[in-house]
Amino acid sequence: MSLNADDLFEKRAANAIEKNLQTAANLSVVVGGLLGCLVALYLGKTIIAPIALAIVIGIMFGPIADKIEKNKIPPSVSAMLVVALFAGLIAASFAAFAVPLSSWIDRVPRIWNQFQISLADWKGMFDTVGSFQQELQKIAGGEATAMKVEVDEGGPLEDAAFLAPVILGQVAIFLASFYFFVATRHELRLLILRLCVRRKTRWHLARVFKDVEDSVSGYLISITYINLGLGLSVSLLFWLLGVPSPLLWGMLAGVLNYVVYIGPAIMSIILIGVGLATHTETLAILTPAAVFLCCNFLEAQFVTPTVIGRRMTMNPFFVFLSLVFWIWLWGPIGGFIAIPSLLIINVIYLHMFAAPERRRGVAKL
Repeated sequence: MSLNADDLFEKRAANAIEKNLQTAANLSVVVGGLLGCLVALYLGKTIIAPIALAIVIGIMFGPIADKIEKNKIPPSVSAMLVVALFAGLIAASFAAFAVPLSSWIDRVPRIWNQFQISLADWKGMFDTVGSFQQELQKIAGGEATAMKVEVDEGGPLEDAAFLAPVILGQVAIFLASFYFFVATRHELRLLILRLCVRRKTRWHLARVFKDVEDSVSGYLISITYINLGLGLSVSLLFWLLGVPSPLLWGMLAGVLNYVVYIGPAIMSIILIGVGLATHTETLAILTPAAVFLCCNFLEAQFVTPTVIGRRMTMNPFFVFLSLVFWIWLWGPIGGFIAIPSLLIINVIYLHMFAAPERRRGVAKL
């Protein structure tokens, strides 16, 4: 009897070890797969990033295409009209930016000189830091060496000539992907749904597709209206304050606000440069940036939660992590798709794990 108990114990221990090893093996396969996907996304960003951006923009413009197709217009024609509308908006934005921005580019040397003058008061602290560095080098037994600056022989024109084909290729990939996604979005959905054998699975997956489209498109359209209002408010306040080119800074504030946290920070730095170019007093220099930050604070804390609903307001920590990850992976394109990707993950999570009453309202904005 004692022998049978020992054998049973050993068998259970062996089964537990085998189960743990199988779990560890499955986990290693999942981690390896995720790392492989991450490497593929990073190495293939030249092609994959514009395709992902086209899908996000296509989801945003999907409801517009649906309205066009209700008039018995084929999806191929509606997709062409949507792409033309988007291209027209981008062209109009560039035209609105080009003229005032070119005049400010000529002021960059003046802004830089003013910035150096403003930092003159800090010269003593910099000298102290330099002396401290030399003392540390002496204590470490080393000798202070002069900083060596290597000048890259490739100039801006060579860099532009190298990057131009890549950028044009990405634009072409984006436009083609945008058109084909909008034109074939219904066929793509049906094709994926046909892969599901069970009728209940197909119905559930169809609900996921519908909620993803409603959530992403609703969010992007709402944020576009919010950013438009922010841009107009900033332009009006800058016009009242006498800031040069108020419409330019309002438009730029609205565009950069698509990338939360990072966009407003970049806009604040730009407005400090504007203050340096137009004033010499510290208060006047900081006024444009301070006014913009106040507008951005009101938008982020009151307007956006009211428009999209506090239920759809995501955890700021997850938003920050998503921004850091996607910007590191794909740069500015990643910054734009960071929030939509988080929305997609949120919808899938709610359909998989959340209670039914939370799922029903997931896409309402």
